Amino acid sequence: MTYDNETRKKILMLGGTLLLGFLAYGCEPNEKASDKIRAAADCTPAESAPIGVPSGTFTMGAHPAYAEEGPPRKVTMAAFDMDATEVTNAAFARFVEATGYVTDAERAQPGFGEAGGVVFRMPNINNPSWWHFVAGANWRHPDGPESSLAARMLEPVVQVSHRDAQAYAKWAGRRLPNETEWEYAANAGAETIYVWGDERAPEGAEMANTWQGSFPIQNTAADGYAKRAPVGCYPANEFGLYDMIGNVWEWTDSKVSQNGAEAVYTIKGGSFLCAPNYCRRYRAAARQAQEAGLPTSHIGFRTVSN
Repeated sequence: MTYDNETRKKILMLGGTLLLGFLAYGCEPNEKASDKIRAAADCTPAESAPIGVPSGTFTMGAHPAYAEEGPPRKVTMAAFDMDATEVTNAAFARFVEATGYVTDAERAQPGFGEAGGVVFRMPNINNPSWWHFVAGANWRHPDGPESSLAARMLEPVVQVSHRDAQAYAKWAGRRLPNETEWEYAANAGAETIYVWGDERAPEGAEMANTWQGSFPIQNTAADGYAKRAPVGCYPANEFGLYDMIGNVWEWTDSKVSQNGAEAVYTIKGGSFLCAPNYCRRYRAAARQAQEAGLPTSHIGFRTVSN
C-alpha cells in the first residue's frame, strides 16, 4: 500500500468495485463469529524470552506464489536472537508508560488532517470498501475509538507505524529484523510450501491465524479468531517462534523504495486477513511493501538482536 497524501483517501475505496458483484447477488457479510473463541489461557505466555536463532543456510524466496517473492536464492545467515512472539499490547504499554511516547496514529495523519489509523471493516452493499481511515483509531483503540484493550493485552500491538516500531526496539535495546533475518527465522529449516508442511490446514487443523471463508464478505472464524489472536495460540515453528505466519503482518527494517518524503518498507508473514481466495501470503517467502507512516489494524512487529 503506497500512495501520496492526495491519494491516501482513495485506499478507502480500494477493492470496492471488485466486491460489488458478490454483494449484488445477495451474499451478505458474516461476522457473527466471536473475535475470541479460544481462551488466552490456552496460549503460550506472552512474556516468553527471546529465542536464539542458529546460523545456517536457507533458500530465500522458496515456493514463490507471487512474482515479487522470487527468484529463490541461497543465503547464509549468522546467528541472532528474535522475540518468541509479536510485541504485545502489554509490552508496548510498558514502553509508553516509561517514555511518554506518542505514536503516529495519535498525531494528525497526512492526507486526513486528524489523528487515526486504517481499520479493516467487513464491507456491505452500501459501503463496498473494506479499508477505512478511522479517526481515533490507535494502539489503545485498534479498531476505532469504540474499541479498547480490555481482555486484549496479550494480542499483538497494532496501529503502529514503522517509526513507532523502531522507537520501541531502541528503548528495548534491540532493533527490527531485516527481511532476510525475518524470512530465515520464519522458515526455520522447512523445505515445504508452508513452514509446517505442504498442506495449509493438515487434517483440518488451522496452523496460523488466517481468514476462513470468502474474503472479504464471509469470515467463519473456524480457527478460533475473527481478528487478532493472543500471541502464542498456534504451534511454534522449529526454532520455537510463534505466529511468524498469520495473526498480523510484521514490520522489517528493509526499505523497498522512497515514496516522496516517505519510505516504503517490507512487511512479512501475512495476517488474519489472508485467505486462499485473496492474499495467499501466509508463507515465509511472502512479502509486501508498506508505507512507513500509515498505521493499520493488521500490522505489528517483533524485535531482534545479535
